Amino acid sequence: MALYRFRVTFEDYDDVSRDIDVKSNQTFEDLHKAIHQSTGYNPEFPSSFYISNDQWMKGEEITYLPNQKRIDRKIPLMENIKLSSFIDDPHQKFYYTFNFDRPFDFHVELMKIILEDAPGVTYPAVVRSVGEAPKQFGNVFNPTVAATETGDEDFDFLNEMAYNHDDADEFSEVTDTGVEDEEETKGDEEEEDEFGFGDDEAFEDDEKPGRDDY
Repeated sequence: MALYRFRVTFEDYDDVSRDIDVKSNQTFEDLHKAIHQSTGYNPEFPSSFYISNDQWMKGEEITYLPNQKRIDRKIPLMENIKLSSFIDDPHQKFYYTFNFDRPFDFHVELMKIILEDAPGVTYPAVVRSVGEAPKQFGNVFNPTVAATETGDEDFDFLNEMAYNHDDADEFSEVTDTGVEDEEETKGDEEEEDEFGFGDDEAFEDDEKPGRDDY
């Protein structure tokens, strides 16, 4: 029985790869489960293979645990489709998305066709493993966790307060004490006193009659 040797790489982690040998009469479901045997992931999540060209453009879809939309579109199931049905190229490529809710995307490329399987080996078989796969649910961003892990208390505070720069003017108006205006007013009054324009007694003295007036 002929074997297909596929190289499987993460689209976003190209330093992690697996080489997997699969019998030509095995299914896409067999390959799907073999990939996650090699990554340590739970394979029981909706996923799909897509027939791909050399630019990794998605073509015909083959799915696993389909949602209603895929069922209505009659997307073929992995368990029913043999790999040999879609091997038209000695370097056939498949684009593969695992777990649509929190997806990992993979490039799956046929590296070579081996004419005979090895006696006593159970297929699919992982024959080469490079790098450690990322955590299965480790690709979800949580701002609160990020702030805690980095010690960035300001980041966490601004998120909680929903601060934006448009609030800056209002903030400055609220915190204005008016002390500066009061000091300026007081200074003006003192200046008037210096020239005698603000002293009521000075005007009274000028208005008192002198000796010659009697």
